[in-house]
Amino acid sequence: MDVAMVGQVRRFNRMVTQRVGALNDRFLARDRSLGESRLLWEIGAKGRDVRSLRAQLGLDSGYLSRLLRSLEESGLITVEATKSDKRVRVARLTRRGSSERAVLDRRADDLAESLLEPLGARQRERLVAAMSDVERLLTASMVEVAPIDPGHPHAQFCLRSYFSELDRRFEKGFDPTKSIPADDEEMRPPAGLFLVATLHAQPIGSGALKFHGKNPAELKRMWVVESARGLGVGRRILNELEAHAKAHGVRAIHLETNGSLTEAISLYRSAGYKEVAPFNSEPYAHHWFEKRIKT
Repeated sequence: MDVAMVGQVRRFNRMVTQRVGALNDRFLARDRSLGESRLLWEIGAKGRDVRSLRAQLGLDSGYLSRLLRSLEESGLITVEATKSDKRVRVARLTRRGSSERAVLDRRADDLAESLLEPLGARQRERLVAAMSDVERLLTASMVEVAPIDPGHPHAQFCLRSYFSELDRRFEKGFDPTKSIPADDEEMRPPAGLFLVATLHAQPIGSGALKFHGKNPAELKRMWVVESARGLGVGRRILNELEAHAKAHGVRAIHLETNGSLTEAISLYRSAGYKEVAPFNSEPYAHHWFEKRIKT
C-alpha cells in the first residue's frame, strides 16, 4: 500500500475526530460519549433489533451491551426480548430518550452549520460534494465478498431478487425454468462457486461460476441491489470470481446476457470480455462474451 496514501487517511481521520468533537466524553455538550449518542440516534422512533445495531455499527457485542446498559441506566431506553422469539432483543427509546434524541438532532445540525459557516459559498459546495464522495467510498470499503453455500438464506435472497429483476426488465419477462439452469449443486464446490457481497451483514450482490474441467467456466447470477449500484460492487464480485477461476486452473470464462442489461454489458466490456459468436442456446440471451484468463 502507498505510504503517502496511508498517511493522508490518518491525517484525515485525526482532523475529523477532532472537528466533530469525537474526542470529548461529552459529545455535543451532553452527558454521554459519541458512541452512546450515536446508538441513541440509531435506535430511533421505531426501535431497533440489537443484532441489527451491532451489524450496522460494527460493534463488538460486549461493547454494545455496555453502551446499551449505560443508556438503560440513564432511563433513555429499554431493551426487551420479543414475544415471538426470546432470543431477539429490541432496544426502544423511552419518552425521556426521545426528548434527548431530539436535542441531539438539533445540536448535530448546529455542529454541521458550524463546519459550513466559516466557508464561502463555493467552498461549502466543494466540502459537501467531497463529503458525499467520501461517504460512498467509505461505504464501498465496508463491502465484504466471500464464498457461501447457494442454499444459505443470503444466497437465496440474491437469487430471488435476481430473478425478480430479470422478470421486470426483460421485454417478455423471465421464467427460470426456460433458461439454462444453474442449480445449487452446480454452484457448490467442486462443481462451482457462489459468492455473496454483504454490507452491514446484509446481502447486496452475488455472482457464481460453473466449472467444466478444461473447458471455459460459466459466469452466472451476477446481481447487485439497486441501492448499492455505483459502489463498484459488481466489479468487486467479478474480480473475485476471476481470481477463483484462475486458482481453479480455468483458462477462459464464458457468459451470456440480455440486451436490456446495459449496465452489466458495460461492466463486462470494460473488464476485458470480448463479444463472441453464440456458444449455447440460452433463449434470453442477446450477447455472448468470453475472457481469457492469464495464468
